[in-house]
Amino acid sequence: MRKLVLSCFAAGLFVSTGHAQTLFTYGNNAVSKEEFLRVYQKNSINKKVDFSEPALREYFDLYSLFRMKVKEAELQHLDTLASIDNELSNYRKQLAKNYLTDDKVRTALIREAYDRSKEEVEVAHILIFSSQMSVSSDTVEPYRKADSIYNAIVKKKADFETLAKKYSDDKASAVNGGNIGYITALQTVYPFENAAYSTPVGKVSAPFRSQFGYHIIKVLNRRPARGEIKVAQIMIAAPKSKGAEGLDAARKRMDSVQRELKAGASFESLVKKYSDDKYTVNDDGVLPVFGVGKMTPAFENAAYALKNPGDISGPVQTDYGLHLIKLIEKYPVKPYDSVEGQLKRQVEADSRSQVAHEAFFNKIKQKNGFKEYRANFDALNQKLTSIPDTGKNANTFKASDYKNMNQPLFELGGKQYTQGDFVTYAEGVTRGRIMGPKQAVVKDVYNMYVTSVVNDVEEHKLEDEQPEFRNMMREYKDGIMLFELMDRNVWGKASKDTTGLRAFYETRKGKYLWEPGFTGAVYHFKNEKALKQGQKLLAQKDLKDEDIIKKMNSDTLPDAVTIQRGHYEFSKFNEVPKSTIVAGKITEPKKNNDGSYTVVKVNEVFNEPSPKSLEDARGYAVAEYQDYLEKQWNDQMRKKYPVKLNEEVFKSMVK
Repeated sequence: MRKLVLSCFAAGLFVSTGHAQTLFTYGNNAVSKEEFLRVYQKNSINKKVDFSEPALREYFDLYSLFRMKVKEAELQHLDTLASIDNELSNYRKQLAKNYLTDDKVRTALIREAYDRSKEEVEVAHILIFSSQMSVSSDTVEPYRKADSIYNAIVKKKADFETLAKKYSDDKASAVNGGNIGYITALQTVYPFENAAYSTPVGKVSAPFRSQFGYHIIKVLNRRPARGEIKVAQIMIAAPKSKGAEGLDAARKRMDSVQRELKAGASFESLVKKYSDDKYTVNDDGVLPVFGVGKMTPAFENAAYALKNPGDISGPVQTDYGLHLIKLIEKYPVKPYDSVEGQLKRQVEADSRSQVAHEAFFNKIKQKNGFKEYRANFDALNQKLTSIPDTGKNANTFKASDYKNMNQPLFELGGKQYTQGDFVTYAEGVTRGRIMGPKQAVVKDVYNMYVTSVVNDVEEHKLEDEQPEFRNMMREYKDGIMLFELMDRNVWGKASKDTTGLRAFYETRKGKYLWEPGFTGAVYHFKNEKALKQGQKLLAQKDLKDEDIIKKMNSDTLPDAVTIQRGHYEFSKFNEVPKSTIVAGKITEPKKNNDGSYTVVKVNEVFNEPSPKSLEDARGYAVAEYQDYLEKQWNDQMRKKYPVKLNEEVFKSMVK
């Protein structure tokens, strides 16, 4: 329901009416033609705007009522509620992310990703692991190791493949001499991709760092992008754990598949008969569309080698077993315009998006006169990193212990941010505990603090400088205030006002009726043995259902019997024949397809519709009570805020 309100009503863009044409007033408040049209066009289904008079009048009724309710929420100061204030703050931060970036840099990154996607690069690498949490002194040794390997390759002509097998911390590729196959854009971390696309074929990159450590890469080949491909497969599993014996068995089964194919059997029928791939066996073996680097090299190469739709490969061996691959379709690289939106989302989710954010932050820092006092940071850093690693208060700190450290760390927009400000922030982020290498942690938290301050400064300017941002914030604010108001006046009230709901039910309880049916208990017995035991227990008239469950169900057979009690309607109950349902009787057992049995113990039978209690009809009654309350409330709003429509201005919108 909340989403419905926010999507259906919260799209109202609030703008000053100024000298614009007034379309209508509600009470003493005016709404311009421009505002109404902007909202109307934004909410038009599939962007097909209907300017007919009936459509415009229908939306006018909805929108005028919406504006009344928002005005009422403002008069009740709902925007001062802590819950709404917090939600607005969170939304502002989330929304601001789209604005706190350098558009030119982002556009260049999107274009770069597309241009790179047109080429695939075969690379091998050597990784020397170094954690991002390592302090600078701890990164020296990994770098020296990477640098010595690099020099051995370029100066002493050492074999890259041999050194990868010996030294690389990426064990998965080390066994292949560091070869990870072909890659394309947006498949690896950005520093790795940059090195791959900037290193010539046959050459080796200098060591560079990513979040995983130090890499040295060798570019083995380049080729035009193959695009994407759609195939189906028959997979005969041959896991390594079964060794040569398992592979031989798989080959025999694959021989059978190929014989039947040659004899005229369809590929799809053999998928169902033979394939061990449980994820595709029910889809004729069809795999999701994939591109370079998504499958093992042997499978990928065999798939792309197929020329025409319908072509089938010979058996292809991978670590999973043997595969027959059938080509369904190949998809070339799409034009830029058709993939720009998708690339934009991928770039924003990728590590390269940080480049655009950093470019933006540097601009904001420069614009607002950012100045850093490094000596003051070093003094604070020395105190924080000297926190004991042992003892009762190991690795902990309190902001109150640093209250006398008031030297500025940096200034932005003419305001200074002190050592004490940072420690207060750091305590909130780390919960007062510095775990891991202290210098690295303090540096990271400090960078987070600077970023947070820059964000906050710019966020609060966005509403003044960006009309779209201002309008979207107003939309969201109106939406969540309206939701709160609706909950108070309609949704929550209908559920909590038990007296009002009871009175409403009494005025129309004739609407809430059971269809002809019966009341009683339905017993499901697991098997024939359970049935016989249950029948004996049911014969004991004083025995309660709870006692039957205790006597029959056990740890070894927890569902020997299940019991459901209630009011059942004949039109919806088909577990036993209607003719066997007699008041005060127990039906004969009915055997089900799964070997279980159903028995019904009937209390009363109703051959005519019978009234539902409020509890039985609660769901329907509450829904109708909500509608009733909302209509009453709408009438109150219209009386409080009389609407006057300028017909001449309205008619000017009709087309």
